[in-house]
Amino acid sequence: MTLLQAFVLGLVQGATEFLPVSSSGHLVLVPWVLGWRLEPQAAFVFDILVQWGTLVALVAFYWRDLVAMVRAVILGLARRRPLEDPLARLGWLIAAASLPAAIAGLLLKDAVESAFNSPTAVSAFLLGTAVLLFLSERLSRQTRRLSELTLIDALWVGLAQALALLPGISRSGSTIAGGLTRGLRRPEAARLSFLMFVPVMLGAGVIALKDLAGAPAPAAQLPALAVGFLTSAVVGYLAIRWLLGYLSRRSLAPFALYCLAVGLGGLLLSVLRG
Repeated sequence: MTLLQAFVLGLVQGATEFLPVSSSGHLVLVPWVLGWRLEPQAAFVFDILVQWGTLVALVAFYWRDLVAMVRAVILGLARRRPLEDPLARLGWLIAAASLPAAIAGLLLKDAVESAFNSPTAVSAFLLGTAVLLFLSERLSRQTRRLSELTLIDALWVGLAQALALLPGISRSGSTIAGGLTRGLRRPEAARLSFLMFVPVMLGAGVIALKDLAGAPAPAAQLPALAVGFLTSAVVGYLAIRWLLGYLSRRSLAPFALYCLAVGLGGLLLSVLRG
């Protein structure tokens, strides 16, 4: 992978990780459309590790919330009242919401990696993201705040996040949609989605580091990884700020239409290329 390719893919990752349009799907389709031939295992490791760049962006944006939440969890355990503080309660619910994706990721790792090699499958999954976004807007009541989240709500959104292991199913899109179908307001659903990103991507990044260490000549990949990482971090931070402002006023419908258009375009291109 060249440094230019790493920069472009880092830009794509940063711009699409938090927007509900599937960063993993775009990381498959962009090289395919541009005719880049990337070694599948190296590309998969790159895709996971540049997501750590957007993880850094997320931590930079929410660091006060994260520090306060961790502190509340620790104090709650020390006082033997783990759910007394609302922030501690939210922390435990986020941990519970992360379990479905973590379990599915371990069980389906090989199947997920193989899906990254199929632009046709990615395009079809993007249509699934469009359906999720459309349905969530139709079914949403948007009357609840994050402080009202229950364990059932958290597990429901966690199951939605597990769907996003498939490239083309947007992680932010599925989790925001899951939150909306449980009655959360759009900004509240987005905040939950972003906070859930932290534990899942920490786990996925550790697995990717293990794969990188076992790959041939891992040091040769480090410059490209560094470029992709830094680019995705900067662009990701800007994307978070923009999306939260957008969702306070507008619906997910434009993103659903975008996923529909890109998915149909990808399927058409698959047919034309045979």
